[in-house]
Amino acid sequence: QVQLVESGGGLVQAGGSLRVSCVASGLTFSSYAMGWFRQAPGKEREFVGGISWSGDYTYSVKGRFTISRDNAKNTVYLQMNSLKPEDTVVYYCAAAGFPSTWTHEREYDYWGQGTQVTVSS
Repeated sequence: QVQLVESGGGLVQAGGSLRVSCVASGLTFSSYAMGWFRQAPGKEREFVGGISWSGDYTYSVKGRFTISRDNAKNTVYLQMNSLKPEDTVVYYCAAAGFPSTWTHEREYDYWGQGTQVTVSS
């Protein structure tokens, strides 16, 4: 079955950086665009950014964050810089066959379980 497994979350001080990873299995990774979302307790899931199938196009709504992928490793990365306490949420990766807007959860077929990022002030 398809699995997306995030890792790399943890505790970081404000102003610091963190890279979270998402390893995919059970699917042809290069056939899926990948997205990152995040969700705070009691709030809706929020789109962070996405990357195209080959990695030549990225869509990020957070200027401090960059997305990359390594199709040979079935892995997508979210590099987060200049972290702020309000970035303290759970981060999810997701796979989409053919996203149109990229930003809507319903466009994504598979989801990871999430990884917690905590930024201390």
